[in-house]
Amino acid sequence: MQKKVKVKPNSKQQKIAEQPDGSLIIHLKSPPIDGKANKELIKLLSKKFDVPKSHITIKLGLSSRQKLIEIDTDI
Repeated sequence: MQKKVKVKPNSKQQKIAEQPDGSLIIHLKSPPIDGKANKELIKLLSKKFDVPKSHITIKLGLSSRQKLIEIDTDI
């Protein structure tokens, strides 16, 4: 499954908001430095979709706020 994600780093709290088109807006506490925000994003998505962190990859937008996430739900 692929999801379009808009990341908002340096937020006061973590939260995930699902949009009507199926995309996600994710607020992260971590700053976008040294991949910290990406690690937090993968951790948060693994909890939300109940899959291991290794089943989540960032396909596009590694250093961008707009990302395309691949979630392998076939466990």
